[in-house]
Amino acid sequence: MVESRKVEDLHLRNLTKRFGDFVAVDDLILTIPAGSFFALLGPSGCGKTTTLRMVAGLEDPSEGSISIGEQDVTGLRAFKRPVNTVFQSYALFPHLDIFENVAFGLRRRGVKDVKPAVEAMLELVELTPMARRKPKQLSGGQQQRVAVARALINEPEVLLLDEPLGALDLKLRRQMQIELKRIQMEVGTTFVHVTHDQEEAMTMADTVAVMNEGRIEQMGAPADIYELPETVFVARFLGQSNLFAGKRESSGSDSVTVAAHGQQFTIPNSRNNAPGGDVIVGVRPEKMTIVDAGDLIPDEHDRIAGRVVDVSYTGVSTQYLVKTSWGEEISVFEQNDVVGDQSAVGDSVEVHWARDHAFGLDGTGTSADDVESAMPVV
Repeated sequence: MVESRKVEDLHLRNLTKRFGDFVAVDDLILTIPAGSFFALLGPSGCGKTTTLRMVAGLEDPSEGSISIGEQDVTGLRAFKRPVNTVFQSYALFPHLDIFENVAFGLRRRGVKDVKPAVEAMLELVELTPMARRKPKQLSGGQQQRVAVARALINEPEVLLLDEPLGALDLKLRRQMQIELKRIQMEVGTTFVHVTHDQEEAMTMADTVAVMNEGRIEQMGAPADIYELPETVFVARFLGQSNLFAGKRESSGSDSVTVAAHGQQFTIPNSRNNAPGGDVIVGVRPEKMTIVDAGDLIPDEHDRIAGRVVDVSYTGVSTQYLVKTSWGEEISVFEQNDVVGDQSAVGDSVEVHWARDHAFGLDGTGTSADDVESAMPVV
């Protein structure tokens, strides 16, 4: 068992990185709590990897500072920072066995008796029986664990993970998500995980920061961000959302009514982030239910009529694409907990949802076409 120790918060203050006229990271202000598993999530080109490289000391910031606790590390070279990085490629030494790969950092520091620390690390990552094997004799997941052990053995304050699971197949990737979270909880080191994979970020992280165009769009617990996104970008990037641009029609003590496409939709005040009259109504596909046209729908539900244009069976769920009367296509995900009785392509249907599941976004300056085409590129 590896003993946990006191670690400090990681602070990024007004961190900016420019490449010529291009601003990759724009005045980033961020505090990552000590001992947390933090995910920096965003599409390609959003600035997440540049941020990681600045924390690692592999890239100099144009402005701003980086500190761990009270220690300002902005001007320190990479090898002098209490930070280690695990890359997607693992970067293991093929000529060394697993024991010596893990021991490498200690030997470079002149530690004479490396055996206790290496054995503790191998036990942590559950690779003790593999100690004398070469990297090529291990699976991708086992190699990843060796890379993590090698990075942790020098007891960094912060461990940076740059798309560490990208080279693994789906099943192994999910296994490693659980393993990395277990390791982080045991050692208590601050993990900063950079990824474009939404499921990966939500599965492992205590806190997720969604990044777009060099800035943080929203940060919080995975469930909070998913259930209540604050911007169109976050609603689209973190999972899928059906969005309808409309106008605030009335406001009550508990909810607002929004008119969109000739219909009325209700949003609880607690789930409405639109300060003005332009409101984008959002509903996650799995919060919707699809029924035959004319079937009974609860009075407290909002609804949309349409026609099924595509059906995809995914095993756990069936995904429907429904074309509305105004021409927009919406997605509906239904659990396959009932055999048969599924809608088919061409069926006239109604889609409905509980009003407590809707959320409202600021639609200022956003047209219906903008909303429908606002899918980010990963």
